[in-house]
Amino acid sequence: MSKKVAAIAVTALSALFALSGCASASVPSSDRTVTVFAAASLTETFGTLERRFEQSHPDVDVRLHFAGSATLAQQLTEGASADVFASANEDVMADVANADLLNGAPKPFATNTLTIAVEPGNPLGITDLDDLARKDVVSVACEPEVPCGDAARALIDRRGLDVGFASEERDVKAVLAKVSIGEADAGLVYVTDTRAAADKVDAVEIANAEDAVSTYPIATLADAPEPELAAEFERYVRGDGGAVLRGAGFGTP
Repeated sequence: MSKKVAAIAVTALSALFALSGCASASVPSSDRTVTVFAAASLTETFGTLERRFEQSHPDVDVRLHFAGSATLAQQLTEGASADVFASANEDVMADVANADLLNGAPKPFATNTLTIAVEPGNPLGITDLDDLARKDVVSVACEPEVPCGDAARALIDRRGLDVGFASEERDVKAVLAKVSIGEADAGLVYVTDTRAAADKVDAVEIANAEDAVSTYPIATLADAPEPELAAEFERYVRGDGGAVLRGAGFGTP
C-alpha cells in the first residue's frame, strides 16, 4: 500500500470513529420507568396525565396499573413493586402506611361522590337511592371493603334502606360494566365514571351524596425503584394534573 493510500485510509477510519463517537453521544440513555398503582376510577384521568407527563419527559415511561384500591393495597403488602400509589380513599392508604411501605405522608389530591348509573333512557324511572330497594330493580355495587362499596353502604345506612344487591364487584369499573351490558338496572358508581361512560349509561343524581365523600390520597412508595421520578409524578398529579381531574368531575380536597 502506498503512503498516500495509507494516509487516506487512516483519515477515513479516523472520520468513521469520530462519527461513531458522535452518534453514540447523541443516542439517549435507556428510558426510565415510573410504575403507578391507581384506583380503577382514575383510569381515564391518569391515562391523560400519563401522556402529558411523558410528553414533557421524553425519556420516561409511565406504566399504569389499575384495580380496586383494596386489591392494589393487598398486592403492595404482598411484595408488588411500584413507585406511586393513588387510592380512592384514605382508609386503604392507611393500610399501606401501617405496613411501613410509604415514603412520607400521603397527600390528598381529589374527591369524588357516588351517583346511580342506569341504562340509557332510564327505563325503570329511577330517581334516587330509595328506588334501589324496589323489587323490580336489579342493582349492583362494589364490595364493602372497596372504597366505592364503603361509600355506598354509608349512604344506604344513613337512609335506613334495605337494598339487596344482585352482585358486589371488586372495583367500580366492574359495576359500571354490569349496567352498560344490561346485566343490572342500576349500579352505584362515582360521578366521574358515568361522565367517562356517558355514551353507555345515564346518571341519576343521589340527594345528599356529599354525606359520603371519597377523598383520594397519593404517595410514593418507600422502596420505589425511581424515588426522584416518583416524587416528581406525585407533585405533577397534585399540581398541573388538577385541571385534568377537575375537568373529569373530581372535586378539590
